[in-house]
Amino acid sequence: MTDASAGAVAMIAADQLDGALIRSLTAEFDRRGVVHHAEAASFSSATGPVRAVRWWLSLADSDDDYGTQLIHSLLEDAAEQLGGVERTTTTVLPRQLDSSGTRMLIMDVDSTLIDQEVIDLLADHAGRAAEVAAVTERAMRGELDFAESLHARVQTLAGLPSSVLTETFARVSATAGAAELIAAFSRDGHPVFAVSGGFTQILAPLAQQLGLTDFAANHLQLADDQLTGRVEGEVVDRTVKRRRMQQWAAEYAADAQNVVAVGDGANDLDMVTSAGVGVAFCAKPALAEHADLVIRHRNLELVGYALGLSRKDADEY
Repeated sequence: MTDASAGAVAMIAADQLDGALIRSLTAEFDRRGVVHHAEAASFSSATGPVRAVRWWLSLADSDDDYGTQLIHSLLEDAAEQLGGVERTTTTVLPRQLDSSGTRMLIMDVDSTLIDQEVIDLLADHAGRAAEVAAVTERAMRGELDFAESLHARVQTLAGLPSSVLTETFARVSATAGAAELIAAFSRDGHPVFAVSGGFTQILAPLAQQLGLTDFAANHLQLADDQLTGRVEGEVVDRTVKRRRMQQWAAEYAADAQNVVAVGDGANDLDMVTSAGVGVAFCAKPALAEHADLVIRHRNLELVGYALGLSRKDADEY
């Protein structure tokens, strides 16, 4: 956490920010309470640069719901002036993470920690990419039972050589800001986990590459050096994701309020709503409407920025 921090953390991010609008918003925060500190920073994303400003502030009634709602309202008014709420990321964290205790980060993988959906990449090898992608989309929106849809999608991979796993991993790219967010937790010894409805054969080397503490995912069954079209063991669905989060939190003595869970789809709903801070990252509505923080720009470092974690190149505003 930054040494200058106090109070709630509020953030606004957009492709472009209007300086006059931000100064006006800062003045309004200060008029209604106290702005302890303000910073600005730039981030990269798949669609171009993103500019963000965050404040540590205390409003007159910041200890009750009204204070938080007022901050949200002022940020949303500013977002409308910047082109609309859906094109702008605005967040408010009323209670900061406890810097004296163990903090824990847990992330979904497909379309969260990485830019791709691995099952779709594998289906491409089977010539059934469009069919499988459509089922994936419905599952992430919560329209289909995840375990049932996973079995149906994996069945399309039957007969593919095991070499497609190596080829698929080569096509996987970590989401912008992933390394920086992981570093913000792990540099002080705080554990970072990934839990996925995807596959261990892809997540294991990724976890090693990114320096994750541990991970959990489904395991694709192999026989005679081919995919059988089945997964082995328990399917990692939304219930299992929450359970693994709770098990890791207990193992590393992380208080529930210090656990940050990040996901993008309906399969992440249970862990996101059970975490101390649940984050919807470029998410489907089924998840976004239940999250504490909603990040609409595709850079994971914005999660840390919204949490108030320190960033070396932030500029005092």
